Amino acid sequence: MPRLSKVDLHRALGLLQAGLPISEVTLCMNVNRATIFRLRQRLQETDTVSDWPRSGRPRCTTQTQDRNLVRNHTNNRFCSASASSLQTRGSNNQCISANTVRRRLPLAYVLVAHTSAIS
Repeated sequence: MPRLSKVDLHRALGLLQAGLPISEVTLCMNVNRATIFRLRQRLQETDTVSDWPRSGRPRCTTQTQDRNLVRNHTNNRFCSASASSLQTRGSNNQCISANTVRRRLPLAYVLVAHTSAIS
């Protein structure tokens, strides 16, 4: 289920602060009642509506490293993912895997050259 965008969050808060009941806000926003209730409760408890930190493994490359990886691949389209992985250092200053390169490039709509064995 997608999260509410920041615009929608602030729109819902504006409707709540204008005095509309939760049931009317849910009809205007087309979301579940529990979503608006939790939004109001989070605002009262923490004085903010920003997202809470999520669990999960941290990324091995930063956004800057991902942009550099995409730029290098657009300059040299026939470079393989394994060659790029050896040239790119991750956040922990170690080489990243070829699978990481293969996952990052399609996110930027860049194709990866596949090398095939010549017999």
